[in-house]
Amino acid sequence: MRRRQFIVLFSAAAVWPAGARAQQPAAPIIGFMSGRSPDESKHLLAAFLQGLGETGFVEGKNATIEYRWALGQYDRLPALAADLVKRPVTIVTAVGGDPSAVAAKQATSTIPIVFGMGGDPIKAGLVDSLGRPGRNATGFTLLTNELEPKRLGLLRDLLPDAGVIAVLLNPNFPAAAGQLAALEKAAQVTSQRLSIFKASNDTELDAGLASIQQQRVSALLVAADPFFDTRRDRIIRFAAQNKLPTIYQFREYAVDGGLISYGPSITDSYRKAGNYVGQILKGAKPTDLPVLQPIKFEFVINLKTAKALGLAIPAGLISFADEVIE
Repeated sequence: MRRRQFIVLFSAAAVWPAGARAQQPAAPIIGFMSGRSPDESKHLLAAFLQGLGETGFVEGKNATIEYRWALGQYDRLPALAADLVKRPVTIVTAVGGDPSAVAAKQATSTIPIVFGMGGDPIKAGLVDSLGRPGRNATGFTLLTNELEPKRLGLLRDLLPDAGVIAVLLNPNFPAAAGQLAALEKAAQVTSQRLSIFKASNDTELDAGLASIQQQRVSALLVAADPFFDTRRDRIIRFAAQNKLPTIYQFREYAVDGGLISYGPSITDSYRKAGNYVGQILKGAKPTDLPVLQPIKFEFVINLKTAKALGLAIPAGLISFADEVIE
């Protein structure tokens, strides 16, 4: 081979890989915003990444994820959503409660959104219907905001002679008014007395817990709310220190030492959300992906905690439980 031909062929070989790389599509940027905090959401994020991986997308390999956490401070969410849209991202995952989903929808009507919430996405203006969302958003609803009367009933089954049951409620959570109304209606049926304690930040939470401690209450119901999820350890510790039987919304509370919980599997929903994100990145349209709803609700009892409280769990409740932690 002549020297001139060798140089031409070598130059072409050197240039081709770079040119081929330049033609490859850029890795999608996934915006992940949550009303919760990263420390207590590790298992949820792992489930999300698992679902995303099921569609072939792996963070750091062929997808980039931009994280934004509100840490239970809902007023931060609009700015976080606007920041992701400005970035711009390919898709927005808005989880950790209704305020996150609403903030994302208000920030963009064009970028696809996969949301996760506990309430009704139709009432929130996110979709036209559950089966055919009809807009740029789809995702999952846990329906956990609507389960307060059921939790109250389980608490009464545990303590049928309960005097006053305290309710910890976040007034800044969009579903709060509905939660309170449903609880009060359910309490009237059984003549159960309720005492409502409101908290939307750490100062108010400290004051609310202190007030509960001072009053003579028989039990505590922690209303479904991501803010309380971000303070899960503190609330569980308070209940243990004051030997206060307490019911929560998610299994994670009971696993971490809470007495009982009733609600859907949130980890499974996050996995499905990751799968939806991957499907959309591959070309699916949000309007063609129905909003997912839970098909099962878990009742979990922590018998170790019950023993520490000196509480005997009725055999009927134990037989009804989906999981008993011993």
